[in-house]
Amino acid sequence: MARRTITVHHVRAVLRGAERHGVDTVPLLRDADIPPLLLGDDRARVTAPQFVRLFRELYRATQDEFLGLGSAVSRPGTFAMMCQASLGCRDLGAAVQRGVTFYGLFPGGPDLVLERRGDEAVFGVRNDLEQDYFLAECLVIIWHRLCSWLIGRRIPLRWAEFGHPPPPHEDEYELLFGCPVRFGAGRTGAGFPAHWLGAPLIRDEVALDEMLRRAPFELLTRREYGTTVAEQVRRLLARSLRSSPRLPSLGEIAARLAVSPATLRRRLAEESTSYQQLKDAVRCDAAIAGLAEGGEPIAELAARLGFSEDTAFHRAFRRWTGTTPGAYRTERPGSAPPVPYRSSPSSGEASPGAASAVSEGGASTGAPGAVPGAAPGG
Repeated sequence: MARRTITVHHVRAVLRGAERHGVDTVPLLRDADIPPLLLGDDRARVTAPQFVRLFRELYRATQDEFLGLGSAVSRPGTFAMMCQASLGCRDLGAAVQRGVTFYGLFPGGPDLVLERRGDEAVFGVRNDLEQDYFLAECLVIIWHRLCSWLIGRRIPLRWAEFGHPPPPHEDEYELLFGCPVRFGAGRTGAGFPAHWLGAPLIRDEVALDEMLRRAPFELLTRREYGTTVAEQVRRLLARSLRSSPRLPSLGEIAARLAVSPATLRRRLAEESTSYQQLKDAVRCDAAIAGLAEGGEPIAELAARLGFSEDTAFHRAFRRWTGTTPGAYRTERPGSAPPVPYRSSPSSGEASPGAASAVSEGGASTGAPGAVPGAAPGG
């Protein structure tokens, strides 16, 4: 089953640090199997594996866990050492506070804060990191996912807010964070029920080493929240597409969810989407994944996705993305094998720095070409 795809806005954002430092990013994009011309199309999307490969290439080029996005370098191994320092804490609250203190030791680093407000806890970034609000967003995402990993439970966010105006892809954020969002706030942060701070940590050093070996996938992967009707419908459609090109009708999906078709249609409308938009999103993500893998002929891919002829697939793909399927093909001269992210600063390998957090956050929930949830849900 194809994972959700990621908006090109996040690809551009993650490149900005390297570009500011004079790095030629075109070879990095090609090594990540991302056609550079896609960056000129606001509706373009990439797969999670492509985004992770790009992160790794950027790490090699910058030798910075923040990929050049911050005002100071975060040296390789910093994140892993922070995790090691937090493992021995009595509960999640103490672990987060230790991590906040740890990063506060580095001049020019992120000014993180954990606050308790009655029954609510707030994790925030007090500075704008001087150069790029994208890094502040990523820090909130990575800390949320790290906290959930430490206690073995997904911590539901109540809200997320951002200290910058709404970007062109603002509709992506609510699904990315799994909660209501607002822009133009005094700082970037997120709130969650304070009782989670008392949860015990269930991970040990063996589990941490395994997580770091599989990073950034371990912390990038966004588990389905399943809290909205749209997410439930999308999950059912994606599972169906994995086994058959024929997707179930709205009535069949409604029956599986034990509601009437009219009720399902109304609930989707309340979430600003529709059954057709979700079908298009699922097919678009699967198409982009198939094209990125590179081996499947377009005609076969079209048939697998339920199109009776490849010309109909071409028309649909252009409607979704604004370009042709061929634009998503890239030459593969021989990419380097994946490099595990170790904790040793001397190894030349990367830790899962905060800038890697959006990888699975970028998926669309509505019509792929409409950016209605386009980078949420990486």
